[in-house]
Amino acid sequence: MNVPHLIITSIYRPNPIMQALAQGASSNGWKLIIVGDTASPVDFQLPGAQFLSIDAQKSTGLRFAEACPLRHYARKNIGYLLAAQQQAPLIIETDDDNMPKPAFFKERGRHQIAPVARGTGWTNVYRYFYDGVLWPRGLPLDEIKNAPPEYETLENTSVDCPIQQGLADNNPDVDAIYRLALPLPIQFSDSRQVALGLESWCPFNSQNTTWWPDAYPLLYLPAYCSFRMTDIWRSLIAQRIAWENNWHILFHEATVAQDRNDHDLMKDFLDEIPGYLNNRRIAETLMSLPIKPSVEAVPDNLRLSYEALSKMGLVGSGELALLEAWLEDLRTGK
Repeated sequence: MNVPHLIITSIYRPNPIMQALAQGASSNGWKLIIVGDTASPVDFQLPGAQFLSIDAQKSTGLRFAEACPLRHYARKNIGYLLAAQQQAPLIIETDDDNMPKPAFFKERGRHQIAPVARGTGWTNVYRYFYDGVLWPRGLPLDEIKNAPPEYETLENTSVDCPIQQGLADNNPDVDAIYRLALPLPIQFSDSRQVALGLESWCPFNSQNTTWWPDAYPLLYLPAYCSFRMTDIWRSLIAQRIAWENNWHILFHEATVAQDRNDHDLMKDFLDEIPGYLNNRRIAETLMSLPIKPSVEAVPDNLRLSYEALSKMGLVGSGELALLEAWLEDLRTGK
């Protein structure tokens, strides 16, 4: 099915946000896949959506569906794999607590003319969209007060952006420390975008992100690590590999507004500690790896990256076998 695929996970009954996503997908010719888990309602039904129960996931024949742990956000990978097998020209991902704005369903373009940051190290992209104290989940804590280069000093350049991160208004993707100490809601500027290139690091998430086929292998969410770090560590690996292909990560205006599901903020904090302590070390380690250019080299680059995280003790022993299942499903499903 050669149409954009929208992927979410949920353990809840259809809510107004899922209904809005389904209606928007149907109206715009997209396909919506909702990946369930063991806690999902057995009678889940939502017109305009394909719901995948655990049994349905296992019946896909995907090695990954059999190997991935239950009760884990990484089962979202199954939705990505099905979209890739159906030759989706785009994979758009969000969550069941992100209400789409009209702009969410706009046509997307991989190649952009945008202000570009390169060589800026850790770069707090949120500061380009919000005039105040704010930082994205995953930014090292000793970087949160550092301002990025002035927006007006960035050069407008034509860039290839096969990974694009949209922001989320209201309750954006910040860490537990921010939520425990600082005010919400947040409204981002809707008149800017910025692309990060070589050696400009900023974590991005799985809440409102668009991917083009060359970057599909980089969608992989690790399962044998902290739940609050799975998409963040994915993003660091994706950035490192992207640079070797002269790809940029585009950040753009908020096209969703998050009505956040209930969270235990102290549990979130505990789950984020591996990132607070290790994200800088991960970036340094990734920079030391002999990552190779070309789309064909991306699978081997992923192996190299996750082997490094395994040696650092940050992903469990099952991760490398799970990654192999992911790569095999991508390869054989084309």
